[in-house]
Amino acid sequence: MKRLDEYWYSQNPVAWLLLPVTALYCSLVFLRRFLFRAGLFKSFALPVPVIIVGNISVGGTGKTPLLIALCDLLRSQGYRPGVISRGYGGDFAGEHLLKDSDTADAVGDEPCLIHARTDCPLVVGKDRVAAAEHLLANTDCNIVLSDDGLQHYRLRRDIEIAIVDTKRQFGNGFCLPSGPLREPVARLNQVDFVVDHCTDTSTSLRNNNFSLKFSDAVNLKTNKLRSLDEFKGSPVHAVAGIGHPARFFSQLITEGLRIIEHAYPDHHKFSDSDLNFSDDYEVLMTEKDAVKCQGFSSAEFWYVPVSAELSDSFRQALLMKVHQRLSSGSKI
Repeated sequence: MKRLDEYWYSQNPVAWLLLPVTALYCSLVFLRRFLFRAGLFKSFALPVPVIIVGNISVGGTGKTPLLIALCDLLRSQGYRPGVISRGYGGDFAGEHLLKDSDTADAVGDEPCLIHARTDCPLVVGKDRVAAAEHLLANTDCNIVLSDDGLQHYRLRRDIEIAIVDTKRQFGNGFCLPSGPLREPVARLNQVDFVVDHCTDTSTSLRNNNFSLKFSDAVNLKTNKLRSLDEFKGSPVHAVAGIGHPARFFSQLITEGLRIIEHAYPDHHKFSDSDLNFSDDYEVLMTEKDAVKCQGFSSAEFWYVPVSAELSDSFRQALLMKVHQRLSSGSKI
């Protein structure tokens, strides 16, 4: 039987049958946003700028690499960014400031990856307002980036960034459960930046865009670096437990590799048996998956780091907006 999300990228009878539920969902989404904007539901402002990095669709859009790149950009300009995350998949309670010793099982895979790549303070918590307050109380950060949370209106924000995958766009255009949208496409008219995630900036629909670039593969056991060209001699197992595994696979194929695909659900908790293949081929995985496989790594396991390359226009426009928000002190 197909998963529901396999019907989200085409017009089909299953999606149409769910439209009455979708209509109810959209009504609730509109009402909730209206109540927050009208002040009938309480929202909370922070004494520092808040940047939301999210999307209106379910599934991977490159949010984590973009957030990492934004942390690096802000630090290069003298800011002290901190990050809040829901910590999906973690078993923590309340709010927790990440330490280097924290594991993906405890705090979630994306927070571990973001913290390792940026060395920025990061707090996980189901309540984003409480997480942000905990971050400010325990660190010296002067700007907060929220990993996702575009639809979490209790936390007021200064800048909203919505990511759009130029290849998949908005699927069949329907909101949940008929399609992949958390909010209608019209929501994009209300954010500060709609940022295209594209494989080639020439295919971007907007000036604000970014692309993902592979680095050398890193061995999970030894941290040895190896060029992807060195994996072209024989097939490799490609493992991805992310929102859109096909993107990782297609990038490896573009690099000239012959791959055996192994797609898992987003945030999948890997075990040794998941990677115990009946051959001697090496295994390439995403960096997000690698943080969950350290406990049973072997010399055949490698991960491929990706970095977001921001367009000049997006970098300049974002920094200008941050400066404007700091000058005005306004909150959405």
